[in-house]
Amino acid sequence: MKSKKSLKAKKPEAAPQQVGLFNLKAPVGSHKRRKYLGRGSSSGHGKTSTRGSKGQTSRAGRHFYLGFEGGQSPLIRKMPKRGFANIFRKEYQIVNLSSLAKIKETTLNPEVLALKGLIKDKAKLVKILGQGEIKKPVTIQAHAFSKKAAEEIKKAGGIAEIINV
Repeated sequence: MKSKKSLKAKKPEAAPQQVGLFNLKAPVGSHKRRKYLGRGSSSGHGKTSTRGSKGQTSRAGRHFYLGFEGGQSPLIRKMPKRGFANIFRKEYQIVNLSSLAKIKETTLNPEVLALKGLIKDKAKLVKILGQGEIKKPVTIQAHAFSKKAAEEIKKAGGIAEIINV
């Protein structure tokens, strides 16, 4: 005995519908209706206009900063502050002698180093460190040198010039 479902006639499949600007519709629920406020009590949004009654949040122009706790001392102000931020700190872009040894030019300055990709910004401070060794005499212009780097450059017959900012 066959079930009733199999006895029913199957619906013919609908032909694929053409998609175009003429038949596009926004998905259901993607557009919300505007909430009309203050239009009488029968609208459901009358009298207090969905803001509750009285208080700071019911007023126009209300704005509190992030972390505001209604006048209570905020948690961010209760947390202990630690450390020290030095506003006079100088941040250098570091270049080692081992990477300078690979460059074939005789005069190295921040412009050349930026061109070769050893530093990111030629306008920022550059410091040469003494890791590795340099064998050829080279004139290096930088904002700072470590003691070992300056010694290695002089030992190779080069010059370590400090750029004043």
